[in-house]
Amino acid sequence: MATIKIDSTTPWSNQTMNTKQDSIWQKFMAFADAQEKSKTLWFLISLIGQGVLFLPIPAVLMYYYNAPIIVLIVTLSLFFANVIAGMGGSGMRTLVSLFALSIIIHLLMLAVFMI
Repeated sequence: MATIKIDSTTPWSNQTMNTKQDSIWQKFMAFADAQEKSKTLWFLISLIGQGVLFLPIPAVLMYYYNAPIIVLIVTLSLFFANVIAGMGGSGMRTLVSLFALSIIIHLLMLAVFMI
């Protein structure tokens, strides 16, 4: 007697039918994952960007705007955290997230003390 094999899977059943847009965090993580090949470049961008743009911020804020010493402590902590993360072999997500966090914190410090 011949039996009929019924395959209940359809081509679209394994795909998610989610029409909701990805969040900004998911897009950011997808970007970080896509940059895995250029990890050294991102480490160098992080070091140069922080050395040129962020390390002078405490001097400006403390001299012209009478900011407290915590600004210097935060800036140096973020700088050395990026150095350790890059040289310590952390993942691309960690490296890019730490650099983005550093940008956000420095922009917030500038906004708080200059406005």
